[in-house]
Amino acid sequence: MSGTLLRARGNGSQTREIVGVRYRRLAPAVTILLCTLNGERFLAEQLASLERQTFKNWKLVASDDGSSDGTKSILLAFQRSSAPGKVKIIDGPRRGAPANFLFQACAKNLASEYYAFCDQDDVWEADKLKRAIDVLEQTAPGIPALYGSRSRLIDEDGNEIGFSPLFRKIPEFRGALVQSIAGGNTMVFNQKARELLAFGGADVDVPSHDWWLYQVTSGCGGAVHYDPYPSVRYRQHAHNDIGSNVGWAARMRRLRMLRQGRFRHWEDLNETALARLRPHMSRENRRIFGLFCKARHERFWRRTTMFVQTGVYRQTMLGNLGLAAAVVMNRI
Repeated sequence: MSGTLLRARGNGSQTREIVGVRYRRLAPAVTILLCTLNGERFLAEQLASLERQTFKNWKLVASDDGSSDGTKSILLAFQRSSAPGKVKIIDGPRRGAPANFLFQACAKNLASEYYAFCDQDDVWEADKLKRAIDVLEQTAPGIPALYGSRSRLIDEDGNEIGFSPLFRKIPEFRGALVQSIAGGNTMVFNQKARELLAFGGADVDVPSHDWWLYQVTSGCGGAVHYDPYPSVRYRQHAHNDIGSNVGWAARMRRLRMLRQGRFRHWEDLNETALARLRPHMSRENRRIFGLFCKARHERFWRRTTMFVQTGVYRQTMLGNLGLAAAVVMNRI
């Protein structure tokens, strides 16, 4: 399955020729950040998909949040079967999946050109890392960059059951303020984007680590790439932390959450967290963010007018109708 990559602004091994001498550039290093908690049922399949990656210059850091099943044993066996130093196992903070991912991403001892979030129960397509690195390597030096993609949905037995929504609008800060478009399990990002996460801190209280990374990268002048190619098989099961947003059941669930004020609470958290990054935002995004924050606390007519001025939007018509309803009901 293919499509046109959306960008807001290569395998790392490249051959160049200087004065008639050909040489091969070493592939950039990728650190895979895996978070686990009682994941013995599907973990081995995920680890096997990492081994099948056509891009080979990766290391794995597995942060376990206190598993009581066989998860640690599976990780230790994988570590023993891998090259020395390729797999590292650490203890997580035990504060939930988003906190565990940020705990890893903000660690001071990380040193890599690129990083990839990894869930314990999915399956990566063999070209996932190569495809992401090919795109990110095109980013100008010094620019934060993030890659995310569509997902192929599978059931507990690995059978295909659909796809995550296909988004066609350019990913940018105006959209990131009100919608996350790619699952963290698809995300690969560069060192400059990681530095922004570290500046925000591992203790930041946000609804999800993937939405946060999208907001931080796009808000601070970074390049965000959305790939319509499904790079991950996203497993749907009873114990998903989040799960798919596809179908009418998911839409009704989001509507209930909107009416209950859950979305407004998420925006409260995002607003507080993003304030830490304001010094790193571009001038235009600081203006948009300031207007967005102010609009959330205004009365109806002024609130509506100011939200129009921000230009915030979601990726689909139904999503924008839901956004308009949130503005009218003061649930944003």
